[in-house]
Amino acid sequence: MSKIVTRDGVEIYYKDWGKGQPVVLSHGWPLSADSWESQALHLASNGFRVIAHDRRGHGRSSQPWDGNDMDHYADDLADLIEALDLRDIFLVGFSTGGGEITRYIGRHGTGRVAKAGLISAVPPLMARTEANPEGLPIDVFDGLRAASIADRSKLYRDLASGPFFGFNRPGATASQGMIDAFWLQGMMAGHKNAYDSIKAFSETDFTEDLKKFDVPTLIVHGDDDQIVPIGRSAHAAAKLVANATLKVYPGAPHGLGDTHKQQLNDDLLAFARG
Repeated sequence: MSKIVTRDGVEIYYKDWGKGQPVVLSHGWPLSADSWESQALHLASNGFRVIAHDRRGHGRSSQPWDGNDMDHYADDLADLIEALDLRDIFLVGFSTGGGEITRYIGRHGTGRVAKAGLISAVPPLMARTEANPEGLPIDVFDGLRAASIADRSKLYRDLASGPFFGFNRPGATASQGMIDAFWLQGMMAGHKNAYDSIKAFSETDFTEDLKKFDVPTLIVHGDDDQIVPIGRSAHAAAKLVANATLKVYPGAPHGLGDTHKQQLNDDLLAFARG
């Protein structure tokens, strides 16, 4: 397997498909690079080099006890980009991965980045604070932590069969394949790593990081996202990012990379080529 070792000794797995301008894809919680397979195949088949990695503690990467936070995620991404000497990158993050690439730009700048993409992404801040009164109450994330401790296998099945893909909506037709893929990827993640990551994606404030974006940025979000509500994320992020293009998918859930994969594939390819 293709791996790099980070500055603090963590092994990061990555897949590297195709040739051309690099597209780097950062996945959501508690998933792995496999969650990007439709987009990776499409972009690599259309003249791009696609790199998708498993975040520390997820998928086939190491499961360190410490460092399961956005600063380490961003530094791991920097180490991967530098190890592969990637330049002129289209840097794309889904959900928690959107936080990862945002913190990467905040900490490491855009010297190697040509464009960015935030897909169903968590920035600027999910949790409710005095400065973010419209955020979700901490009880929501405490509930995720409690469910993870009690029976995380059931938690992942419940998320996938319910709000993640919108299968809990009236008239929705659930895909057992999508549910199984989500569960399998989630169970490959380290228990401690996935638990810690809940704090990372919910309580990290990316406001100042978003203000450092100085490259064309595509923001895609479904207006029926029950996991990361659009008003607290995409709409707010679009106001902070200069030169942002916001695309709202009517009726789309959080996991639109699967439920609306051809639409997302087409939008990513068009933005990459534009």
